Order: sequence, then C-alpha cells, then structure tokens
Amino acid sequence: MKIHLALFAVIAAVLGPAVSGAALPPTLVPDDVRVSGVEVSGMRPDLAQQRLYDRFYRPVRFQYRDQQWEISTALLSGGASFRMAVERALSSTPGSRLQLKVVMDRTSIERYVDRVGRQFYIAPVNATDGGLRNLRPYYTRARYGLRVQKNVLVDRIYHNIAIGRRVPIEVPTEPVAPKKLLKDVVKNQIVIYRLSNKLYLYNGRRLWRQFGVATGQSAYPTPTGTFQIVDMQRYPWWYPPASPWARGAKPIPPGPGNPLGTRWMGLTAPGVGMHGTPDDASIGYSESHGCIRMHIPDAEWLFDHVKIGMNVTIVDA
Repeated sequence: MKIHLALFAVIAAVLGPAVSGAALPPTLVPDDVRVSGVEVSGMRPDLAQQRLYDRFYRPVRFQYRDQQWEISTALLSGGASFRMAVERALSSTPGSRLQLKVVMDRTSIERYVDRVGRQFYIAPVNATDGGLRNLRPYYTRARYGLRVQKNVLVDRIYHNIAIGRRVPIEVPTEPVAPKKLLKDVVKNQIVIYRLSNKLYLYNGRRLWRQFGVATGQSAYPTPTGTFQIVDMQRYPWWYPPASPWARGAKPIPPGPGNPLGTRWMGLTAPGVGMHGTPDDASIGYSESHGCIRMHIPDAEWLFDHVKIGMNVTIVDA
C-alpha cells in the first residue's frame, strides 16, 4: 500500500501541470524580425499573420495632377503567402529581414491600366485648312494630345505591390503628336474678288502680291467657288471656245495679239483661266468672257510663282 501511494505521488508530480490545466508557453516570433518591412517581433503566429494580411491589403493609391484615388489590392494581385512567411519568421534568428512572397496578376494590372489610359486620353487635333474667313485664308492650329505611358504604369503598380509599398503612384503621361501641323496645311493660294476685279496671292496667311484684273461680263460671268490650277502654258495658242461669241473665229498662235498674252493658267472651271491680255484697258473692269485677264508682265510674274494644284478661290466682293 505504501508502495502504491509513493508511485502515485511521482506520476502526479510529472503530470501535474497537464492535469491542472496549466498552458504551455506560446511560440513567438524572435526579436527584431521583419517581413517585407513589417515588424512582427514577439508576436504569436496568428497575430503576425493578421498584421501581414492587413498591411498587404492596404489599397493601392494613385495620383494624377490634383486627382487622387485608390483601388483594392485584391483586384490587382493574386494574394500573398502569409502563413509561409510567418512560419519562416518563427524559425528565423533575431534581426532577420524576410520577404513576403506575393502572387502577381499582371493581366489584371494591365486591364486596369487600360481603363486608366482611356480615362485620361486626350486625342490630338490636326491643323486644318479652314478655307476663307473674312475673305482671307484661315487655318486652325494643331493641338497635341495626351496618353498614359501604359508600360511604365504597369511596372510601377507591379513594383508597388510586390515590395509592399503603398505610396501614391504617379500616373505617367506623354504627349501625342497630331498627324498634321500648321506647316503641313498652310499653302500658297489665290483669292479673286470678281466684283472689284482684284487678285490676291497669299503666301500661307500672309498677303504676298495683289494685282488688278478683268473678270467676266454679266453675260459671261466668272464663276465663283474654289478651283485648282490644272494647266500651265508658256506662249499658249488660243482656240475658240464652243460659245456663240467665238463662232467663226480661228485659232491664234503665240505672238502679238494673242488674246491669252504669253501665259495661261487654266482652272478646273471649264474654259476658265488666268492669263495675260494685250487689252490693257480692260483691266479693272468686267470685260472678259469668264476668264481672269491680267497685264502681261503681271501674268508672267504670277506664272513663275504658282503651280499645278494650287487653290484659286473666286468670291463676290
């Protein structure tokens, strides 16, 4: 009996803490241990894991000029190995610096960057030839556009999530050049005032030269509209047109008395052109059969400063 009592006392002494319900001391992360910069020293595994989770899933923040916004990290990544990181932390030595393994989802990042790109995209505007304004050539200037540098932004988001930073990500942009600048559309052109019998040659938007001309009679008016020079001849022949006023006339070769003078600049308006005339007295009046007559020296100068395809706009002014 005494032997049995002694054995019971030994067993009780060994199992005492378990029988009495006393807990084993908790397993804690060693001192001065960080995971991706997050302090987890002296923490229980569950609390360390929760801290890593909370820090990782802070929103990703963005900034563009004076705009700021944020988006859930869960929409841009595949998560992180929190449990594995804590297990490594528990078995590490004091002062360890560990890295949280992050599962990146580049497709989701690229999809979000596409959305941002559409939001901030500004299309470029080409320069245009606006025709005439106040009877003078008018052009609209080009404007540069703006687009997000998508590859740069993807890399910035990727880096921000991978290393656990949540500083605002500046959205990078770059200018988008228009296809046509002002220099691409500004051109030389002619404007003819048929009521006041004036011809104006413009070098782009700048008035270059002006000439007195003769335009069509009321019975044979010079047409209005915008035409192009399609035929240029030195010392042209004159051929009678199919019109009652020229019935029975014969062709006239180059030389003195030729109705076209020494230069012919034909337009897309049928039978109409700019040319010299031996009839200097008609200049300044509506005396022609639809063409634009010029003093012969003026027509020769103009011929040397125009080209096929140039616009000629004739207006009532």
